[in-house]
Amino acid sequence: MTWTIVSTIVLTILAVFLALNFARPEKKIEKKVEHRHAVSDPQFRREMSVLLGPTVLPGNLVEDFQNGDEIFPAMLAAIAGARHTVTMETYIYWSGEIGRQVAHALAASARRGVTVHLMLDWAGSVKMDAELLALIEDAGVRVERYRPLRWYNLRRLNNRTHRKLLVVDGRIGFTGGVGIADQWTGHAQDPDHWRETHFRIEGPVVAQLQAAFNDNWIKTTGELLNGEGYFPELERAGDMDAHLFIASPAGGSESMHLMYLTAIAAATISIDLCAAYFVPDELISDALLAARGRGVRVRVLLPGEHIDSETVRFSSKASWGPLLQGGVEIHEYRPTMTHVKLLVVDGELVSVGSTNFDMRSFRLNDEASLNVYDRGFAAKMTAVFERDLEQAKQYDYAMWSRRPLRDRFIETVMRPIRSQI
Repeated sequence: MTWTIVSTIVLTILAVFLALNFARPEKKIEKKVEHRHAVSDPQFRREMSVLLGPTVLPGNLVEDFQNGDEIFPAMLAAIAGARHTVTMETYIYWSGEIGRQVAHALAASARRGVTVHLMLDWAGSVKMDAELLALIEDAGVRVERYRPLRWYNLRRLNNRTHRKLLVVDGRIGFTGGVGIADQWTGHAQDPDHWRETHFRIEGPVVAQLQAAFNDNWIKTTGELLNGEGYFPELERAGDMDAHLFIASPAGGSESMHLMYLTAIAAATISIDLCAAYFVPDELISDALLAARGRGVRVRVLLPGEHIDSETVRFSSKASWGPLLQGGVEIHEYRPTMTHVKLLVVDGELVSVGSTNFDMRSFRLNDEASLNVYDRGFAAKMTAVFERDLEQAKQYDYAMWSRRPLRDRFIETVMRPIRSQI
């Protein structure tokens, strides 16, 4: 009888912890965001400045890098050139060739007196072997794991940091979609090497990247990183207006969901979206269809047969029917897995960063996204999007309606847990 009581108590506690991991944040958008002004209207930028947190700052320079052959040399060069500080936060860090290169670069900076802080997500770095971690720590790098598995934090086990942030001397920043693993190396030449985009940033907005890193460093260690080595005076580096904003369920924030809804609602000409994981909720789907109703061209580029999550594939396709009927173009990238996260609206707003187009990114993960308000940069990123579109196949409603009964069954089974995928 005693064991029955104990077992019941233990199972009840585990069930409660599991339920807490499925809980949605208290602050959530539930009503349609209406179209009131265009992206080009100054009112749009004013609202984005206050609704998402950090204000839009002028004077920035944002440079894009395509695929690992461009991304990793730029990141490694920045680390090698560090004079005072390096702060880096990432979800995926696995052992492998690029993992060793980044580790050696961080260790070398630490050995020559640079203060180096590395934040790794506990779940995303499980494939990082002890030898590689020891190499970094022995050199003096301060390494912290975000939300490691502990009995007292099971309620937050589902809350991972998905942010990709690198800041050097508080002056040079990087963000985008790249993880530290060998599938991101190369130039998307085959299914073993992914398609990716990452960004190098200079100018006043870099301070917002540093503040974003501080957010999770404080959560994990209780320590504030400040001083000129982290937050130097930043001069104008270019002509782009930009801001970086973060979201975390720990803060009850729905910044990413709100940003997408607001941007889609403001569109009057075009929406180009590339998403590695596309599992929209009803509000997002309705917003895209409302944009089509205003005559907005909507193009969505997604992974095709090469995707690292079959559950995402099925959960995503379940929602395509009404979108395709409403005139939303959906294209499947064919050469390899595309992990690009890119939104371009009306040839003026570009949003990039770690955020996927799904409810996990909107409500469960810690994310960071950079919004750039610049027509020249938007034109360049549209050209990148269209080059990828040339290697994609358009998926139409007839194809969707002919999908096998097996797929439809799996979609139905996956529906209750779409928010966790």
